Amino acid sequence: MATAAASTWTAEQFGSRPDPGHPEELVRGRIVRMPPPNRRHGQVCGQSYFLIRQHVDEHDLGHVLSNDAGVITGRDPDTVRGADVAFYSYARLPRGPLPQSYGPEVPELVVEVRSPGDRWPDLLAKVTEYLNAGVVAVVVLDPDARSAQVYRVDQPPRILGPEEELTVPDLLGDFRVAVRRFFD
Repeated sequence: MATAAASTWTAEQFGSRPDPGHPEELVRGRIVRMPPPNRRHGQVCGQSYFLIRQHVDEHDLGHVLSNDAGVITGRDPDTVRGADVAFYSYARLPRGPLPQSYGPEVPELVVEVRSPGDRWPDLLAKVTEYLNAGVVAVVVLDPDARSAQVYRVDQPPRILGPEEELTVPDLLGDFRVAVRRFFD
């Protein structure tokens, strides 16, 4: 990951720039270029979005976003992370078309898919940022291990194997999906 040379950026400045044509995040006011995700990463992100979106739409629960939709996880200096998949209930983000900007609302649920180049310490730091920003649960999907790890504030991580079911009843009601289905 390369950091763009510039002064410190705000989330608003970062979000109002023209599309650079490659993935980037804002980390403590600095623009960090991210490598493009590989095909497996894209497949698992797409499947995650599909499974969650199908349930959320069926039960009219809220919005499901993907494609590294920006989430502000810190201010002064600002950090904007690109969530692989994010769920916002209508209580946090009202119905209707969403604004074309980053907002103060954080999702209740974030799904991050581990890529081969992701270092666990960096990924866990990102999980901590999400939780400290107010995200209720972060699910890390690991395609190599075919596992899911569920993180919440003040709770030990829950590690689920391929045949176990991922549930988040406080956020998604009766959503139940075998972890292996995220990798099919």
